[in-house]
Amino acid sequence: MGQQQLLLIVLGIIIVGIAIAVGVNMFQSSAVDTNRQAVISDLANLASKAQRYYRTPTQLGGGSQDFKGFSLGRLDKENGNGFYRVATAAPTAPSDTTSTTSISSSASTIYIIGWGTEEGDNGNYKVEAYTKVTSDSLLTTVVN
Repeated sequence: MGQQQLLLIVLGIIIVGIAIAVGVNMFQSSAVDTNRQAVISDLANLASKAQRYYRTPTQLGGGSQDFKGFSLGRLDKENGNGFYRVATAAPTAPSDTTSTTSISSSASTIYIIGWGTEEGDNGNYKVEAYTKVTSDSLLTTVVN
């Protein structure tokens, strides 16, 4: 009878350990997905600001059919979800740092790049996505 009880206790400990490991893994995966979706949502918001700037006449503080002069505001560069930058070319690799916070040359297409706070799928870089912004369209691409 004693051996049977010990076997049941050991089996119970193994099952509880496996359940805890699966729960932690699911929580971590959920945190990454949630951060990625939050970054994508922020990118869509920033892209709509860029399009509004593009369509606004120069006299009213806009770009008058150009993204030249568009910049991210102080609160747009960073928030609880991640960090954001703009560029005139798409990022070529994860964590590409060639982007800035303003567009200094004439451009009809810009890219808004966002890095999240959670480690992405590859385990080496943070969650990353970018949105290609034109005068009338948005296209978001997930990098990591």
